[in-house]
Amino acid sequence: MSGSTSEPQITTKGDATAETERITTLDAVRGVAVLGILIMNAVAFGLSEAAYTNLDAGGSRTWLDWAVGGAGEIFVDQKFMGLFSMLFGAGIVLFAERAAAKGRRSLLLSLWRNTLLAVIGLMHIAIWDGDVLLLYALCSTVVLALRKLPPRMLMALGAACFVAVAVTSWTVHSSLRSYSSVLIDFWHYGDYYGIVETWFLIDVIGRALGAMLIGAALYRAGVISGHRPPSFYRRLAAWGLGIGLPLSIAGFSLMAGSGFDIDWAIAGTIPSTVATVPICLGYLSLIALWNAAGESAMRTRIRAAGRMALTNYLTQTAMGLLVLDTLLGDSELSRSAIAVFVVAVWLLQLWWSKAWMDRFSFGPVEWLWRFATYRRLQPLRSR
Repeated sequence: MSGSTSEPQITTKGDATAETERITTLDAVRGVAVLGILIMNAVAFGLSEAAYTNLDAGGSRTWLDWAVGGAGEIFVDQKFMGLFSMLFGAGIVLFAERAAAKGRRSLLLSLWRNTLLAVIGLMHIAIWDGDVLLLYALCSTVVLALRKLPPRMLMALGAACFVAVAVTSWTVHSSLRSYSSVLIDFWHYGDYYGIVETWFLIDVIGRALGAMLIGAALYRAGVISGHRPPSFYRRLAAWGLGIGLPLSIAGFSLMAGSGFDIDWAIAGTIPSTVATVPICLGYLSLIALWNAAGESAMRTRIRAAGRMALTNYLTQTAMGLLVLDTLLGDSELSRSAIAVFVVAVWLLQLWWSKAWMDRFSFGPVEWLWRFATYRRLQPLRSR
């Protein structure tokens, strides 16, 4: 595969990842994931908290709004966060392996690195409560502890996390079918407290940890890094999307058919939860095939966005809060208007990511993270 047909050569000169060590499939998948995660995050920036899960709670005034919202629920919700989480799990294992190959105490260095990520997450969550970095930093300790397990065991543990989330959702659904005030406040106003807050924490943590463990398994098996033959990715894409998309469509159809009835507020998330893993595997496979098809301007830009994914993720929040929340906060935004904002941010980030990476070795936040991780100045300009 282009740029990733063989295992990367590990060097021992310096601390940072050299250009020859890059696995372009990881960069491409990460780039798509960070751009895709904005689609749902932008809904949280521009609409009420309830509108994130309930299409009937705001932003859906025209058929186009409903089409945008429906497509987001079927193809995006949970899926790109799942893909982003898988990449992060793979990155944890990759970093630990490379640190060990360079003669460093890989476990301690990894723990320190993710402690720094937790600090970044705490600063991020101070301005927006939808942050995932703190969650990833906390889950990373589990992934580090289990990273040497066989890939099939890691995959099974990751899948078990998603099953646990689905079971928890059904249990909470059964206990709240009396339309308690807690459920009403969640579904119509986006307020999380009581048993709904507990369910939300289990849901978010379980999905993130599960996807990270699966990502670690996929990296160990050479799948997420693009080292399998094209026929493998074609089969995986057909299997993943063939199972996952019907499940996701069925879940959305159930919710839409009920008129977004409060009775399905929590149970309605189960099909999408179950569909997340196969759809993510399908997306991953399609991206791997696309990345291997040769060089192009778009591939270069997507990879550049992936190489500075942390910078792009944080700047998405800054732009979303500035434009959708502050400047347009008094407007009644629609889902189609938010989609225009998403496309505008994509174009901007695809432009600046390549412009930056043509000149520098790391994104600005990535460089600061590396500097703090190794506690020594890292070269920023490309050689």
